Amino acid sequence: MTWMIWSLRCSPGHCVKGTEEPKVIPELEEFVTNDNVIPKNRYSGFFNTSLESTLATTVGSSGKIIICGVCTDICVMHTASDARNRDYKVEVPSDCVASFDAEAHEWAISHLKNVLGVTIV
Repeated sequence: MTWMIWSLRCSPGHCVKGTEEPKVIPELEEFVTNDNVIPKNRYSGFFNTSLESTLATTVGSSGKIIICGVCTDICVMHTASDARNRDYKVEVPSDCVASFDAEAHEWAISHLKNVLGVTIV
């Protein structure tokens, strides 16, 4: 079974290339350029992407990154975990993340804060 088939069996399809979901919302369009869009095809934004090398040249001495998006309990949490494992200081604005499962969202917020050491704002 391929990873994609397994993934779709475990959670509803979301942010599938070619659909409306991965499009940037109008409120954020002014901040997006071709230079800062990093496509991904796994839960973590670090897996097999240029995110790590991009952050190495853009984050600066603070070492802080801010993660937002969907789903809190899937992609946000896995990307935050990988960032923390690379010693980044991670901040997640609670009003900038969501999930299709409210209980899983709340669990993920707690896990991000209490286990991974992510700052929830």
